[in-house]
Amino acid sequence: MTRRPQIALLSDGRRLHLQDGPIDLIVEARGRTDAVRVAYGAAALRFTGLLDELCAELPGLRTAVEEKTSLKGVVARRMHAAVAPYAADCFITPMAAVAGSVAEEILAAMLRAAPLDRIYVNNGGDIALHLGVGEHFSVGLMDRPDHDGVMRRMRIDANDPVRGVATSGRHGRSFSLGIADAVTVLAATASQADAAATVIANAVDLPGHPAVIRQPANELQPDSDLGARLVTRGVGELSHDEIAAALESGAECARQLFDRGLIGGAVLRLCGDMLVIGTKDIEEQRSRPRVLENAVHA
Repeated sequence: MTRRPQIALLSDGRRLHLQDGPIDLIVEARGRTDAVRVAYGAAALRFTGLLDELCAELPGLRTAVEEKTSLKGVVARRMHAAVAPYAADCFITPMAAVAGSVAEEILAAMLRAAPLDRIYVNNGGDIALHLGVGEHFSVGLMDRPDHDGVMRRMRIDANDPVRGVATSGRHGRSFSLGIADAVTVLAATASQADAAATVIANAVDLPGHPAVIRQPANELQPDSDLGARLVTRGVGELSHDEIAAALESGAECARQLFDRGLIGGAVLRLCGDMLVIGTKDIEEQRSRPRVLENAVHA
């Protein structure tokens, strides 16, 4: 039997739910009623078959990224482009940007179909945005993505360069090489935010620490793109200094990405402690929250 994606408006009549296998999107558009209807139709049309496109190139998507690629699909190539800046520094595959890249593709299909004031496409916490003049979007940051409760909000305005938000960490849907509870990244696109969140979350770490439980990724998921690399399965009690050291390791990575123009800011969380990296406005979020309406989780 052929698998069919699940596509339906949610009970509020405003948001569209698109689900196929591991892809689970919540979409909301604002604009003229007829434009929103056309855009939702375009989103549904583009979503249908998208997972099959990715599966057709899965071996290449699970291979360590190289400068040149033989990937053909538009989403696959977007995934490659998002992770390519990290190829020389660490092991990374295009799969590190899959959620953000899918969200971007649906957003692009909607914008091609109709003029809209505001759109968000939320793929399990990795969010692609369109903000017209005067629009804004608010994101609720959670201390841990597997727990309820928004600890802080940030606001993205139309004149900000950020159009992508993504979160990674050991409590998310994917494996992590680091110990961060969550790392949320703001970037120019969702695919770029997705890739950077993975890299920074991996850098929040205490290599060899006895309180950190690790296991080969392929023992947990035989087809994992991480192969036999050790992924974090549990973190025991850490001292204040150890938490600070792990966060600083990730923060240094985030600062380098910020200086390279790859991210617009990042929020790193571990064991109740938090570090914020970015512009002066983002740094001030420690005392004056700034963005978001949708809880972010990986």
